Amino acid sequence: MTNTYDTLRTLRTLFAEHGDSEYGGEAVTQWEHACQAACLAERSGAGAALVVAALSHDVGHLLHHLPDDAPDRGIDDVHERLGADWLAATFPEAVVAPVRLHVPAKRYLCAVEEAYLAGLSPPSLTSLALQGGPMSAAEVADFERLPFFADAVRLRRWDDQAKVSGLPTLPFEHFKRHFDALRHGV
Repeated sequence: MTNTYDTLRTLRTLFAEHGDSEYGGEAVTQWEHACQAACLAERSGAGAALVVAALSHDVGHLLHHLPDDAPDRGIDDVHERLGADWLAATFPEAVVAPVRLHVPAKRYLCAVEEAYLAGLSPPSLTSLALQGGPMSAAEVADFERLPFFADAVRLRRWDDQAKVSGLPTLPFEHFKRHFDALRHGV
């Protein structure tokens, strides 16, 4: 397993180098989006693993070398898998699974909540189509049986809310305590 601090340094570097790039057609940057999602997780009382998942849920966007407008070009960047695979070298499944499942969670919510689908932004609707659209009834049932299903849905809701333009952001170091808690098994 990779050292937590090595991954933390790499994540900090990724955000420093690519965090100011556009977040998928939304009015926020990658860092603003990640920071807002993690702050929402903190405010909800989530544990360290879920806060780290919220902060790093879209790290796959920072790891691939596709253009920001890949979905508009008909490309599903599978960022959730890329990010989860990268995080799996360091973090427990309580971090990795919600990251891996945050895209299926969008598909799930679209299938079970009519208002959720109606409230998606145009960029989210574009990516939804590439990701398979709303889940079928069988997919919903299977998804609800997954161990980290509830955490993935919570992360997805924070992901959707974390698109507020002009909101002040915290420094990356603010979140270090959550990485420390994971390192010490808290």
